Amino acid sequence: MRTSIRRSRRLGALAAVAALTTGLLAGCAKDSGGSSDTSGGGGGKGRTTITLGLFGTMGFKEAGLYTDYEKLHPEISIQENVIEKNENYYPALVNHLTTGSGLQDVQAVEVGNIAEVVQTQAAKLEDLSKVAGVAKSNWLDWKWQQATTKDGQTVGLGTDIGPMAICYRKDMFKAAGLPTDRDQVSKLWAGDWSKLVATGEQYQKKAPKGTTFMDSPGGLLNAILSSASQKFYDSSGKVVYKTNPAVRSAFDLTAKAAKDGLLQSQTQFQPGWDQLISNSKFASVACPPWMLGYIKGKSKADTAGQWDVAQAPQAGNWGGTFLAVPKSGKHVTEAEKFVAWLTAPAQQAKLFAVQGSFPSAPPAYTMSQVTGAKNQMTGDAPIGAIFAQAAKSIPNQPIGPKDQIIQQGLTDNGVFLVTQGKSAADAWNTAVKTIDNNLEK
Repeated sequence: MRTSIRRSRRLGALAAVAALTTGLLAGCAKDSGGSSDTSGGGGGKGRTTITLGLFGTMGFKEAGLYTDYEKLHPEISIQENVIEKNENYYPALVNHLTTGSGLQDVQAVEVGNIAEVVQTQAAKLEDLSKVAGVAKSNWLDWKWQQATTKDGQTVGLGTDIGPMAICYRKDMFKAAGLPTDRDQVSKLWAGDWSKLVATGEQYQKKAPKGTTFMDSPGGLLNAILSSASQKFYDSSGKVVYKTNPAVRSAFDLTAKAAKDGLLQSQTQFQPGWDQLISNSKFASVACPPWMLGYIKGKSKADTAGQWDVAQAPQAGNWGGTFLAVPKSGKHVTEAEKFVAWLTAPAQQAKLFAVQGSFPSAPPAYTMSQVTGAKNQMTGDAPIGAIFAQAAKSIPNQPIGPKDQIIQQGLTDNGVFLVTQGKSAADAWNTAVKTIDNNLEK
């Protein structure tokens, strides 16, 4: 999702994986290359065609939402134009916004890019807060604020989010002498990430041979940082990652877990990490809803039902997208009405039920598609209720235009090095040097 495939893997915007089957939680996107032009129900003489520029498999077509809208509005047809990788999609979007040409009627913006779009491109986009039927109360406050300028323009309406939980293997926890009931597991680390690492230390004492407590340094660091009230930027837009104690604390705790052998020495969404899933080499992973679909796609059949979902020590977010309407679009009024409908709670709930994209609209959390959600990998676990609880506690964290560069530096040039023998202090210094060099470019 962004400017490099490695970043997209790291921050969720990979946002992860295409839907695998109806009712199976998957994700927002799969970076698999290529592009496609597909229609929801076809054009037709005299019909107005609303075009959407999207990245990856966002699931609107797969969930039948285009067809639903065309039935409600026979004068409208929907066509989506998809670029699979956001690192290809986003630079083109910025170029089109800058020149005012080549834009679709609706354009998707990934959460990692929304701050830059709000700060630099708001004048090119419609204020969707003024569209009939759009109410701020239908969105989580922090999600609404992410797409809102300082002077009150809301240039994107949120589709999904990625509330963080901890997915864990019940069979592996049992073998290591840990509880397996999700409520008891949640209590092991409630409110404190250091308790999660302490649980990992207990796991390793009796761990099944060749396994670790968690999957990767990047996964743990991302989870901890996502739960902080402030991360790499402060509310004024100043870069503060070096002076923010929450960042250094998260880095040092992750480094400790890496040094103590609680984490695998792999990078998420790389082939080696996929093999860890397939061979059951780790017992837990920081887990937004879409991760369940990824796990299913990489797991062997006999692991179905062996996973469960516990609350994370503190709530955080990993992933999510917005829909924006360019002022230069051919059908601005029609596009605004469509985006308002497409992001309404009922449609977000349906998208979750079919595609696994968790709603950013709290009114959807009481709808049957969410409350009754199940997943093949986690059996009878009430995943909709679990992720809804996490969603309600996610902090309103400032996002900056270079968040991904900083995150990648802290991971690839930072905590990952500890698994290769570097000290935490040396790894931090290497990360800072790399990040600062990249921020100057």
